This record gives sequence, structure tokens and C-alpha cells, in this order.
Amino acid sequence: MILKICGITNQEDATAAVEAGATALGFNFYPRSPRYIAPENAAAIFTPAGVCRVRLDLSPRGPHHVEPEKAAGVRRVGVFVNEKPERVAEIARAARLDVAQLHGDETPADYPISPASAPGVQPSAGASDAPVPLPAQCEPAAGGGICATLSVWKALRVTGAFDIALHENDPAEALLLDGPAADLYGGSGRIFDWSLIRQTTRRIVLAGGLDASNVALAIARVRPWGVDACSRIESAPGKKDHKKMKEFLHAAMLAAQS
Repeated sequence: MILKICGITNQEDATAAVEAGATALGFNFYPRSPRYIAPENAAAIFTPAGVCRVRLDLSPRGPHHVEPEKAAGVRRVGVFVNEKPERVAEIARAARLDVAQLHGDETPADYPISPASAPGVQPSAGASDAPVPLPAQCEPAAGGGICATLSVWKALRVTGAFDIALHENDPAEALLLDGPAADLYGGSGRIFDWSLIRQTTRRIVLAGGLDASNVALAIARVRPWGVDACSRIESAPGKKDHKKMKEFLHAAMLAAQS
């Protein structure tokens, strides 16, 4: 399962997230966000080679036994709002992004990927447990796309009228589902009604008000491909509370293994 910590603005928080088990880090490139980070500053944030993170052990020693595990590659996710595809690709190269998370009013025509390279709706049952290969840095695409190696996660706001069936053919690798946020872009920090997410073949990254107190229930009800936390695990916008972050990641890992 993808375990994403979003709103990373500094090396200390990035390192703590990876050591605690995060498999994806989010960098917000929306200038109006309180968690905005300049591309060159995001590029300077790295995952130390060979860093050890934790793995929850469900053996008879107890579900909270923790063992060290060498970290695999951590996906670098850039958050964008109504940005031009060319600019997304430019930032992706500069900040070494693996994923563009589009939080605005973008349509598939605005995605910075080649239609031939888009993952589409291929995942089958059990896809949530499949390993996720990390692409190389963004490269020009053949056949009309902007970036052949950059994945896209399309963020959608879930309201009472939400119908995921309308997005079954979206070429994004995953759909990130977030709560309603009025005119606020880049994430709401609000929980939504998870029962609105009906049966789907799509990879779902669940966001919106998640923390250690509710992520296990969210995983049990939705069975997402990934979970994403930000505002509920902060001490201030752009500054992570390491205790809350670790508790969230441990709760998510435990729920994903059950």
C-alpha cells in the first residue's frame, strides 16, 4: 500500500517520514498553499541511501513488534493546481518527481503524460498489493505527450453527488479522493462519506482528514491502493508533528496487513 505524507517542506520531516515507513512524499507547488515549496528547495530534499524504516510484525511476538527494514525507493509526488503541462514537466525534471498529483480542474487533455504511457484502468483484483515501479526522471514522450515517465494521480472532491463510475476511463494511474473544500485547492483536510466510494476497478488513494485515529477504519471500509495524510499530522502548516506522523503510519501499516 502507498503510504503518503504530503506537504513536505524540509529535510527533517522527509527523513522522519521515511524512517517511520512512508513510501511517498508530497511536495506542494501551488503558490497559494501554506505548504508551498519552491521546486529548487524540493529538489534539495532527498531520501538518505540505505535509511532504515520500520515494518510491523504480525507474528506471535505481537502486532506492535517493530523490525528495521531497508527502505525501497520513495515516490516523489508533486501537487499542482491548474498548471500548464509544460510547466508540470519542467518542475518534475527539476524536483525529480515520479508523480504529478493534479488538484485543480484539469481534464485528461491537460495531463503531462503520453496517452501511450498512461496506466489507464488496468489494475485487477489485488492491485492494491502490487509493487509499484519507480519511473526515471521525466523524459519527453513520443506520440504527443509531454512526459513519458511521469505518472499522474488525479485528485477528486467527494460530495453527495459523487459518482466514481464517471472516472473509470480516466488515464491517470490513480484517483486521489479528498473531501469537499469549497474554493480551496490542494487538499481539504476534511473527512468525507467513505460509503460514497462504490465498487471500482480504479486505484484509489484516500485522503481527507486522515490520522492515526481513523486510518484503520478508512482502510477497512474503502480498501484503497494508498492513503495520504497532511494537516492532521502537523504542528503547523508545513511542519510535521513527528509523533503524530509516526502513529499514523504505524496504524496504516497495521491495518494494511490485517
